[in-house]
Amino acid sequence: MNPKFVEEFEKEKFVELSPIQKAVYGPLSAGENVIGYAPTGSGKTLAYAMPLLETLLSKDGTQLLVLVPSQELAVQVNNVMGRFASLLGMKSIAVIGGANVKRQYEKLKKHPEVVVGTPGRILDVINERKLKMHKLTSCVIDEADQMLADDASMAACREIVGHAKADVQLSFFSATDSAKLNDVPHWFGIEPKVIDVRQIDDTQGHVVHYLIESPERKRVEMLRKLANLDDFAGLVFFDSTTNVKDVAEKLAFQHVAVGELSSGQSSQKRKQALADLRKRKIRLLLTTDVAARGLDIAQLPAVVNFDIPRDLTTYIHRSGRTGRMGAQGAVINLGNEHDLRQFKQLVGNEGYDLQTGYVYQHQLVTDLKAAQASNKQENKPKKKKKAKAQVKQMTAAEKKQNQKVKHKKNRKRDRKNKGKPKSKKKMDGSSDSI
Repeated sequence: MNPKFVEEFEKEKFVELSPIQKAVYGPLSAGENVIGYAPTGSGKTLAYAMPLLETLLSKDGTQLLVLVPSQELAVQVNNVMGRFASLLGMKSIAVIGGANVKRQYEKLKKHPEVVVGTPGRILDVINERKLKMHKLTSCVIDEADQMLADDASMAACREIVGHAKADVQLSFFSATDSAKLNDVPHWFGIEPKVIDVRQIDDTQGHVVHYLIESPERKRVEMLRKLANLDDFAGLVFFDSTTNVKDVAEKLAFQHVAVGELSSGQSSQKRKQALADLRKRKIRLLLTTDVAARGLDIAQLPAVVNFDIPRDLTTYIHRSGRTGRMGAQGAVINLGNEHDLRQFKQLVGNEGYDLQTGYVYQHQLVTDLKAAQASNKQENKPKKKKKAKAQVKQMTAAEKKQNQKVKHKKNRKRDRKNKGKPKSKKKMDGSSDSI
């Protein structure tokens, strides 16, 4: 590995490479075509960034292209690529929709060694002759199962690769496989080396998958309760953008710190929403599956499924936003009895730590009766022992004085109504006995 990369790792206190980083380093450095499988949050971006950057020549035009499915992931990957490229005297830029086009054109004129972008936007700049592909030596397709599953995205990726030289190095990375990904030799005319470390990778921290029974009409209230938990923050996934906006308005009305992230927003608003969650300015970021792929939000406590996904692949990628690189996490699934029963069947053989969850007294608990009993015991009125303690601490003189006072009171009480009867004077001066 390049000594400058080693120094950077030492600064960040990285102890060792993850399994996928170790496994693909040699093949990518040697120019091989690769399909790499690794769990979410296992360091796939660095896995291809380090070996491929080392093969590039500084000031020699665009040689590495990375294709990703979303604007957010493009920005995130570009940050990583740019950081390590700068150590070698090179540049990386992001080319995405929704951003300032003229500014992107100006950056492309400087012929950066690395370009990261979404397929549609990359294809546009190629067709506009703003991105030269004749010096491209390597192309990475990240989140490949999603990128190749959609026909339009598949066609765009193939067309982009078609603009490069015939011997361009191709690599595909994903946490899950798909039929199209298995057919890469057919679609791209290569024989890639398949590297799968999913069974041996242990970089993910312990994640508890909670099942909270909640009918749809009560889920907004459940989100409010979750937002009030101590040190809570989470990505909340919905099936539709319409529901995102509707629930966001309801929560904002209840003064919950909430944000939105959807495909209809400008890139600046989406960037700001993610920044607010990272800085914990908001407790909940409501989104669709546009945020389910590759996003790295450091130490994210939880993922919440307002709508439980109907397929395992989507669930794997959503839940992969928490518990990354050894951190602990929680995935909270909201649904009625039928939804939760179907969910158990969906993930039955995946080995997840499934727990029935309840929100009680600003805490997420798995044993409601025990929590209620504990709370009842804590709130039980205590017997008054203060007075006795004060008596014990009295001095001998205080005790004697206290006894005198008691004796005096008792004597007065004993003499009450005793002795000679008193007389009552009449108006005329005579008296009668009472």
